Amino acid sequence: MADKKKHKDVKKGTPKAKIEKFNKEDLYHDIEDEKHKKIKKKHFYKELEKLDVELIKLQEWIKAKKLRVVVIFEGRDAAGKGGVIKTISGCMNPRICRVVALGTPTEKEKSQWYFQRYVPHLPAMGEMVIFDRSWYNRAGVEKVMGFCTNEEYEEFLRSCPEFERMLIRSGIILVKYWFSVSDHEQEKRFQDRITDPTKRWKISPMDIESRDKWVEYSMAKDKMFSYTDTKQSPWYVVEGDDKKRARLNCISHMLSLIPYEDLTPKPFKLPPLKHDTAYVRPPKGEQTHVPEKY
Repeated sequence: MADKKKHKDVKKGTPKAKIEKFNKEDLYHDIEDEKHKKIKKKHFYKELEKLDVELIKLQEWIKAKKLRVVVIFEGRDAAGKGGVIKTISGCMNPRICRVVALGTPTEKEKSQWYFQRYVPHLPAMGEMVIFDRSWYNRAGVEKVMGFCTNEEYEEFLRSCPEFERMLIRSGIILVKYWFSVSDHEQEKRFQDRITDPTKRWKISPMDIESRDKWVEYSMAKDKMFSYTDTKQSPWYVVEGDDKKRARLNCISHMLSLIPYEDLTPKPFKLPPLKHDTAYVRPPKGEQTHVPEKY
């Protein structure tokens, strides 16, 4: 009855295009993120500095205890994954914390067992690996854009939880984050990337094509969660409309999942420089210097 009444409210003589728009908008129902007061830049950087110190403590703990840590970042385009990954990896030792962002699979990789191309990038003892997108490509972009068959997709949903349970049984600490962003905020960030030359490279032809499949991606994500949001390996959803808040929340939460102690070396005094050996520095004119443009 409610649906009939709704359509009766459309006046006679209303253009067809207007009625179609009314019907389409009526189909899609999103849940708006709770509005928060914006974090001031000064407060954001103050909190971020504290988290950086904790990340270094975690790094030293992973190294000392020979832990193997995998952190997966998935989610909508322009949801803020890249900023969080840069923040985490930016202050850590690249020999301990590696970022893996694989491109399009080669023909050979397409012929392999699906998870095979990701296995070589898993961490050794004393390493943390961050996946900027991962094997979940199959449940997202490959499914929505038709890059895999339905049989391959269904097999992924069945085998993925088993694969992750194997990783966890082997001793790997597996953490999975899904970055969520509203459609209007994503559109705003896309427009910002287009106008900013330093960000324009972030928009790929695939991103443009994916804009028209917002609902399809939502449905694929929901089905993926129904199979892979398990007790042993849950998904943690990060609300990404507020970038600063999302970054702080995600890093703080990740630190809470891995118990660690402070093994940071204590401050120490450097011994005085020694100049016992005779040495004459060659003239600067004999070397090729970078022009002092600034």
